Amino acid sequence: MNDPHRNALLRRVFSRENLIALAICLILIAVVIATADSAPQWIYQGF
Repeated sequence: MNDPHRNALLRRVFSRENLIALAICLILIAVVIATADSAPQWIYQGF
């Protein structure tokens, strides 16, 4: 069960850089979803 090739692949996929990039992407997606509802209010506020 303890395959060295599989462990190397998992270490490469779940490296620190990839996890940081994934966290940033998830945060950005959450911000876009949270603020998408209020976007038309300030866009059309001056009209």
